[in-house]
Amino acid sequence: MAQDPVGPSLSDREVEVLREWLLSDSKSRVAQNLYISVGTVGTHLSRIREKYADVGRKAPTKCELLVRAIQDRIVTIDEL
Repeated sequence: MAQDPVGPSLSDREVEVLREWLLSDSKSRVAQNLYISVGTVGTHLSRIREKYADVGRKAPTKCELLVRAIQDRIVTIDEL
C-alpha cells in the first residue's frame, strides 16, 4: 500500500494564496482578492515551490503545483 506523500509545512497564508491562485486565472486576480500586491503573490508562490523542493517534491509549474495541492488535499478536483 502506497503512503501519502510528505507535504511541506505551509503557513495558513501560503495555503490561502496557493488555493486562490489555483482557482483563479491570474496572479493579479489573487492579489486583488486577497488585498496584497502581485509581487507578494509571487513571493508566496516562490516560497511554496521552495518548500516542496525541500521535501523532494519539486513543483516548478502551475500544473505541478496543482498536482501537489490535490495530492496534499489542499484543493479537490471538484473545486476546479
